[in-house]
Amino acid sequence: MNIMRMICVTLACAGAPALALQPAAPLTPFAASGTIQFAFTPGDPVDAMIIAAIDDARQQVLVQAYSFTHHRIADALARAQRRGVEVGVLVDAEQARSEPGVLRDLARGKVPVRYDHHHAAAHNKTMVIDAGLEQCMVITGSYNFTIAAQQRNAENALILRGNPPLCEAYYNNWRRHYAHSTARR
Repeated sequence: MNIMRMICVTLACAGAPALALQPAAPLTPFAASGTIQFAFTPGDPVDAMIIAAIDDARQQVLVQAYSFTHHRIADALARAQRRGVEVGVLVDAEQARSEPGVLRDLARGKVPVRYDHHHAAAHNKTMVIDAGLEQCMVITGSYNFTIAAQQRNAENALILRGNPPLCEAYYNNWRRHYAHSTARR
């Protein structure tokens, strides 16, 4: 049995003024706050880390995925939707052609799925959880939301908690992609 090697690092800036909830300007450094949790595959239960974050969501979970075949992550999103959390999923339109099962299951669970046709590859692998709240989260890294990423690939994932400007930047990016995505492949 593998030992979970997820480590949380606190980045609170002692004495720094509270940041107003504004998106970070691209390419402009801003003060780090909150915690970072990371994990690597194969070996670490990245899927369990992501599912726990989804299960902690209070208001929203917004997903951008290049590839999405992981049923347990999809089930966590459907559970969140049923408990009243706003859930939205954006996927790469071309990649989604080969993996309709999980996406169909999400749609059956009333989770809105939209397809991004606008790019050669909509290659983001992110989740924004509870943007606008102090304990918001951004999940990012190389980890696709797939069984292959969990069991066979060398991947990484980060959960960045409690950094509202970062969450707002990822939220705004999600909204920009949502605007040009469609409900059909």
